[in-house]
Amino acid sequence: MFPSLFTSARLRLAAPRPDDADILAQWTQDADYLRLLDDDPIAPQSPASFGNLGANSDANSAYFHVRTLDTDRLIGFVVLFNIKWRNQTGEMAIGIGDAAQRGQGYGREALDLLLGYAFHELGLYRVGLTVLDYNIAAIRVYERVGFVREGVQRGAVWRAGARHDLIAYGILRDEWLARQTP
Repeated sequence: MFPSLFTSARLRLAAPRPDDADILAQWTQDADYLRLLDDDPIAPQSPASFGNLGANSDANSAYFHVRTLDTDRLIGFVVLFNIKWRNQTGEMAIGIGDAAQRGQGYGREALDLLLGYAFHELGLYRVGLTVLDYNIAAIRVYERVGFVREGVQRGAVWRAGARHDLIAYGILRDEWLARQTP
């Protein structure tokens, strides 16, 4: 009757579990992962630093953990945040923290699930994101899903002794829906 909202061929979007904090803390030991994920200074974290994972969503955000269907293994997260209900807009972020699962197409599947949730369930019109210019794999996935490059904050990020651009991307509901029909 309704399309599957939280499950794809290989993944599901799930609520965080208290024991997930141990896995999230493990991922913060991977400096490459952290440098691709965000423009904030990186540092290893303890499980305690992740606090109450179930409380990470509020009225203006939706936070999910990405789990494999076959083994229920936690491999990443997706989040919609800074939702502006009046404007029907939001921003998103994604991370595949399990290094062995990167490059397997899970990011694209998780993005499709998150965008389906954003456009079908929440009624958003636009979803945006920013990505570091050196995160080429993520940029390719965003563009394959249908995100359009909207602008660049030149030299916005200082990392490892060099300046990097922060690139803004966005996708509109109609653009995403047009790609869903064969």
